[in-house]
Amino acid sequence: MSHGTRTEGPRTDDPVPAGRHAVVVGGGLAGVTAALALADAGVGVTLLEGRPRLGGLAFSFRRGDLTVDNGQHVYLRCCTAYRWFLDRIGGAALAPLQDRLDVPVVDLERPEGRRLGRLRRDALPVPLHLGRSLATYPHLPLADRAAVGRAALALKGLDLTDPALDDQDFGSWLAAHGQSARAVEALWDLVGVATLNAVAGETSLALAAMVFRTGLLSDPSAADIGWARVPLGDLHDRLAREALDAAGVRTEVRTRVTSVSADADGAWLVRIPGETVRADAVVLAVPHREAYDLLPEGALDDPGRLLGIGTAPILNVHVVYDRRVLARPFFAALGTPVQWVFDRTEASGLKHGQYLALSQSVAHADIDEPVAALRERYLPELERLLPRTRDARVEDFFVTRERTATFAPAPGVGRLRPGARTKAPGLYLAGAWTATGWPATMEGAVRSGVGAADAALDALGRPRPRHLFAIEEAA
Repeated sequence: MSHGTRTEGPRTDDPVPAGRHAVVVGGGLAGVTAALALADAGVGVTLLEGRPRLGGLAFSFRRGDLTVDNGQHVYLRCCTAYRWFLDRIGGAALAPLQDRLDVPVVDLERPEGRRLGRLRRDALPVPLHLGRSLATYPHLPLADRAAVGRAALALKGLDLTDPALDDQDFGSWLAAHGQSARAVEALWDLVGVATLNAVAGETSLALAAMVFRTGLLSDPSAADIGWARVPLGDLHDRLAREALDAAGVRTEVRTRVTSVSADADGAWLVRIPGETVRADAVVLAVPHREAYDLLPEGALDDPGRLLGIGTAPILNVHVVYDRRVLARPFFAALGTPVQWVFDRTEASGLKHGQYLALSQSVAHADIDEPVAALRERYLPELERLLPRTRDARVEDFFVTRERTATFAPAPGVGRLRPGARTKAPGLYLAGAWTATGWPATMEGAVRSGVGAADAALDALGRPRPRHLFAIEEAA
């Protein structure tokens, strides 16, 4: 799949002579990717990050003896750029993929003993790979199962290059294609809320179609799920920093950039406390509102559009029990406020009991609720979902909140998302919020870093190694 990356131009495996320097502002996945790609092409790189760590919004922290991820992040086999990133930092074995898509779905509105359904694929061509699963999915009436198949075929027929898709909402399109409220709840939103951080009625048809077509209708294995079996900080901070160091990148954390400007000679001046870093190219890989504050005048025709990109929250509820209460690595839920539940026991370093993380997207109603109120709401729901919790003792209960976890994928957002290039020569943008064609995911962040690095190398006249070309193919 292509989203405007270049596939022409010089490619080589030969060493590239030094002499050019780039600054990357922001040490999330987009910034780390851009820094690695530029350094691998022979450019001297300085990476500046205001936080004390790398990884952006996919990070870990310590809580007593636990290592806690701020949120549960997963990726799919079709996330080829993020998979390249894992390979590049030496972390692929620490975040393996399922052998085959298999999502347990528990519906609390069904009688006990009949609550479990599964969404899984067979080793058959698209769309037959999901045929048996949909035909036997117990959480949809028979008529809805047939209608889902027809809607999927209609989705596959959409032209993703049609800008009109961005102005439509996915919910209305689903209704027009025979999808009942139950089908939206038990299938389309089950997947869409987790991947897009919005319900169907508040999601751009263009983004929704891209997600479902790429994940479910492009290749039989595309939606196989992967997730880190270690803390995210081990990947996105420790291993990323080791890769940057090995590539010769100067990495500075706890370093806030105060301004970015061009001098009379066309060089870029990046100011940080106590120093001005001079560069031939700058990549702004920061959240869109921070990019707005740093953009020099004239860099975008209408920088105010960046402020029109909304944000959406994600809440994560963390519960530690004194015993094992869940036998599978994760499941999704229906008929309850609980969305997705993951077992994080081993990854966190917990030695006794079990640690569950509840990932709650579209969390507008809960994001500012006190911990006591969230405890009162979610513990009884877990008791309904997991009978073993009824006899277990809660050893710890806490929440993590990301109020601006993602950009909101609302209809019309596509026209607000800028590309990697700006009107200021030598200044580039990266971040999941830029025009990657993807929603706000780790995959989108890495793709944006690829795009920014490629644009910078083109302008710097630098040969791009085959190594970077491989990322372009993936992206």
